[in-house]
Amino acid sequence: MAKKSSIKVRLVPEAKADSPFFYYIKKPTKGEKAKVKIKLKKYNPNTKKHEFFVEKKLPPHSK
Repeated sequence: MAKKSSIKVRLVPEAKADSPFFYYIKKPTKGEKAKVKIKLKKYNPNTKKHEFFVEKKLPPHSK
């Protein structure tokens, strides 16, 4: 089987990390961009403003 070329990461608001709203994005697993933490300006409907969202690990899941 081939290795994955991207992983799924979660973006949470920088100011309030426990916010109920977040984004999921794909991030490359190899290369220069894989080592850099993502920080994007996205819309947060809870505050009705554009805010910076930062990368966090996915929460653990139960089977």
